Amino acid sequence: MTPTDPNRFLIGTMSGTSMDGLDIVAVDFASPQQPKLIHSGFTAYPDELKQALLTLASDPQARISQLGQLDCRLGQFYATALNQFIAEHELNKAQISAIGSHGQTILHQPDTDYPYTLQIGDPNIVAAETGVTVVADFRRRDIALGGQGAPLAPAFHNQVFRSDQVNRAIINIGGIANITGLPANPELTVTGFDSGPGNTLIDLACRLRLQCDYDEDGHKARRGQVQSDLVRSILSNEPFFHLPPPKSTGTDYFSRQWLEQNRLLGLDAADLLANLTELSAISIARGLSYLPYEVSECFVCGGGAHNSYLLERLQFHLPDQLITTTEQLGIAPDWVEAMAFAWLARQTLLRQASNLPAVTNAQNLTILGGVYY
Repeated sequence: MTPTDPNRFLIGTMSGTSMDGLDIVAVDFASPQQPKLIHSGFTAYPDELKQALLTLASDPQARISQLGQLDCRLGQFYATALNQFIAEHELNKAQISAIGSHGQTILHQPDTDYPYTLQIGDPNIVAAETGVTVVADFRRRDIALGGQGAPLAPAFHNQVFRSDQVNRAIINIGGIANITGLPANPELTVTGFDSGPGNTLIDLACRLRLQCDYDEDGHKARRGQVQSDLVRSILSNEPFFHLPPPKSTGTDYFSRQWLEQNRLLGLDAADLLANLTELSAISIARGLSYLPYEVSECFVCGGGAHNSYLLERLQFHLPDQLITTTEQLGIAPDWVEAMAFAWLARQTLLRQASNLPAVTNAQNLTILGGVYY
């Protein structure tokens, strides 16, 4: 690392809606149009911490004291993981401009009378224990301006993945799936929105029925039987799937209660996973129809990129599109979101806007995030 541009080297972190742990990346922005991934790593949540987070996110009766304690615990966990990452890769803290810390989303309710989104993992603790400036709380300024506060990664996707030759879609399949439309025509607007569940219901079914965290490569879903009438009925009756963009959602909505309301828990484990995988694939495929232009290339990132069965079902429902991963564009699918929050933190330090009102429906462009020196 060479200390030339004071905003050249940043660390980005992401704790996604799958709630499995912390992604950490170190990024070199010597060429802002082509940021370079220097180092990457993942630190899993301990089982007890993960369960506490899942319980907090799904329990409407959770106490404020539980929230406060988990906010502190998670901040300490992040700080420890970041210090280990920095030491392991022999990074010079004095040359790190900032850490972009997304935090762990617990609740996301942008459409209530008093819209809010809640990410925990106290950035004050992260800044104090690492000795590095932290940029966090990226979503609430957009919500304050009437936006959804999500998704935020489309601005980064536009920076690094847009082509002037072909219309593309970036499909991030985390707990929630979101789509970024990148038109080749520079006069057309970048579009982005949540399409619905990605891995969250699949992972939840695995925990409830199989005492495991996820369906590795979709092996268990492959053995199940898809009930097409059931999936079609859910797709028809779930209001979120019929909302036009901009829209966003969270794991507090697509939850165990949602599974119960749709009478899915009566299926055996393999059939449950097969139908939930099909639901994710079709809702993503249908989500592309909301783009105001047709795309011919779809690049997948996030944990869902490793579920070959899910990608096969997505390809089945999008026979005319190329379905591959962002690896083909130079960034491994596991690290795209963490890199996005390094980029968002850099935008904050530069006092440059990083939301896209066409994506979130905010009133105007704005600088996102708070800075913790």
